[in-house]
Amino acid sequence: MEVAQRVVLFDFDGVLLRGDAFSEFVRARLSRSPWRALLVLVLVPVLALPMLIPPLRWAIIGIFVRIAFLGVGERRYRELALAFARELAERKRIFIREGILAMRRHIAEGDRVLVVTGCEQTLVCALFTEIGLPDIECIGSRLRPGWLGMRKQVHNFGVQKPRQLRVHGIASPWDIAYSDSHHDAPMLREARDAVLVNGSPRTCKALERKLGRALRHVDWY
Repeated sequence: MEVAQRVVLFDFDGVLLRGDAFSEFVRARLSRSPWRALLVLVLVPVLALPMLIPPLRWAIIGIFVRIAFLGVGERRYRELALAFARELAERKRIFIREGILAMRRHIAEGDRVLVVTGCEQTLVCALFTEIGLPDIECIGSRLRPGWLGMRKQVHNFGVQKPRQLRVHGIASPWDIAYSDSHHDAPMLREARDAVLVNGSPRTCKALERKLGRALRHVDWY
């Protein structure tokens, strides 16, 4: 009797990579372009207070993303993302070793492994290519070309993660899901085995309340 292939999901930032890859990319774009940096400096005093209001926060972050890629077309964006992925992958200890090893073990066991992340998809796929895993399935946030440059198409965050999985033909329940964030409750809720990575007791309690059940906990460094 053939055993069904398990579906194993990994969040990215904080689970497989230290920090926030796309935020690093945006900051690098802004800091390396004097006119972009100047425009941000002009806007920061105006947007600082609204940034503290949760419903407005993502819209304001979107403004800075638009500035970072103002005038950048789809082809040029891809070139920039691939170049930054090479740069980021060269940093010491940027990847979380135990997370990458766990992912490789699942692949070796024949599981279908997907990285489901809020990080932009071109960038995250390029990062895996840099470490010799070019065939990893990635479902990330996506940008699209607009009149003024690249802009948000899908922000793969929170409730969008299970939605995007279904768009890609991945039906719940999935077998295992790894995350470090309470924002991933919608994805973890639909996993048979929900795993919290490097979670604080506060994060663990918040997630267990949302899920209505206990979590498995791992520490990866």
